[in-house]
Amino acid sequence: MLDLHRLRALHAVSVHGTVGAAATALGYTPSAVSQQITKLERETRTVLLERAGRGVRLTPEARQLVATAQELLAIMERAETQLEERRGVPSGRLTIAAFPSSARGLLPAVLADLAVRHPALDARLTEVDPHLSVDLVARGAVDLAVAHDWDIAPLPTPAGVEQAVIGDDHCTLLVPEGHAFAGRESVRREELGGQRWVCQPPGRVCHDWLMRTLRAAGHEPDVVHQADENPTQVALVAAGLGISLMPRLGRGPLPAGVAEVRLEPTPVRRLYALWRSEAARRPAIAETVGALRSHWERGVRPPTRLALPVDP
Repeated sequence: MLDLHRLRALHAVSVHGTVGAAATALGYTPSAVSQQITKLERETRTVLLERAGRGVRLTPEARQLVATAQELLAIMERAETQLEERRGVPSGRLTIAAFPSSARGLLPAVLADLAVRHPALDARLTEVDPHLSVDLVARGAVDLAVAHDWDIAPLPTPAGVEQAVIGDDHCTLLVPEGHAFAGRESVRREELGGQRWVCQPPGRVCHDWLMRTLRAAGHEPDVVHQADENPTQVALVAAGLGISLMPRLGRGPLPAGVAEVRLEPTPVRRLYALWRSEAARRPAIAETVGALRSHWERGVRPPTRLALPVDP
């Protein structure tokens, strides 16, 4: 008989692409995931993973098993949803994927709130790029995702996935204190020509938005520095090396040497919670979405420090 835990490990490798990423998503070590798949290969007398450069590639037999695993995991999810629904309280494990600035600026307060109000709920967070999160929900790799979109790039929602709006995150220009824009109340997009920019690398949603928006205003962006982390971008601006357009969520306080200026029209990204339709009746989903909205509407505050259990 095939072991569901081993099938889950193989399914995670298929979804996340590498053993290491699958281990992170499952909360295991890479060696533990490798051992599970090795045992599955021994049980099925089949090679499931092949080396492909620095990563692995699933064999045709493995892809067939993954399809079966997805069906079994969906059945398990329905059973767990029905039990949780009958109990009427959030319980069990809830896996959440969130883009970096929401994982930093919103989720800590939400997770701390859920831990206090619903001790039977085991909510677990994984940070992912927003363009990956919808697919992770659709494929059953996570239970709920916090994602965002921009006016020029609406968030696609495939069949079988539901969504709810959390709120709107406004973006502002960050410029060095000595910059010509510093001290102004607002700047129009048409005035942004000839600027040196600090932004995320290509392929990130914020980078793509900046490119499209400036080109639509008649400017070819001159990106001189690229950094994934917001604090790095802010530090580059503070050093006088360029200007940046940055959402407020997860940005943190601005250091000396950086001025904030409103851009007109103001860029807005909208935050969403997404989950599979099959799990919509889970009390855990409803409570988590409610907590996300509540903390957003009140203004995100630092979470109360929790007392964690100590191993004897």
